[in-house]
Parts: sequence; structure tokens; C-alpha cells
Amino acid sequence: DVQLQASGGGLVQAGGSLRLSCAASGFINDDYVIGWFRQAPGKEREGISCISDSGGSTYIAKSMKGRFTISSDNAKNVVYLQMSSLKSEDTAVYLCAADRDYHCSEYGLPPGFGEYWGHGTEVTVSS
Repeated sequence: DVQLQASGGGLVQAGGSLRLSCAASGFINDDYVIGWFRQAPGKEREGISCISDSGGSTYIAKSMKGRFTISSDNAKNVVYLQMSSLKSEDTAVYLCAADRDYHCSEYGLPPGFGEYWGHGTEVTVSS
């Protein structure tokens, strides 16, 4: 079975940095796209980043470009979301998801993305 585990969240001051990890297991002979989502209190979940199985295609939501970077270590089956210059509005639960049926492109994550989901990791940015 495919399993995803997000980690790395915590409490950080505004302007600080965090690196989230999404550890994946159970992928056999399939190309998966890994996506990062977040859900802030009282708000809808939003897709913020994705990376293709090869790492060759990535996407970062416009409001986070220049602050967030996605990368992968295929040897460890881990996808990272490096977040810097954090703002209070970045406070949310961050979740990673995997899907075989979508591509990671400049157009972002489609509404139906998310064949598999991991538990979230909470990020709190204090101002």
C-alpha cells in the first residue's frame, strides 16, 4: 500500500524557515506526482506545490514563488518543501498527496488531485 507521511512542521517566527518532508513508500513501477497542500483554519484546502516522479517538473503557487522550493530525493523517497520568509498567513496544516493520473505542470494541481493522502503537519507562524 502507498503511504505518505508529512513531517517537519512547528512553530516559527515570521521571517523564519522550515523544511517539510513527505516520506513516501509503497510505490511500485508507477510514476507518481507528489503534491503539497495546505489548509488554514476556516479556509479551503489549497494546492501549493508539486513535483513529478523524476523531479524534472515542479510547480509553486504564485503567492509562494521565491519563498518556497520543492525538491525530491528519490533514493530516500522523500519530497521536501523548503519554506522561507514565512508569514503569519502561512499558518496552516500542510499535507502531501500522491497521484498517478496527473502531471505536475505550470498550471498547478487540479481539483481532483490526490489518489493517496498523508496526515498533515502543522505549521504555525507567529508575528
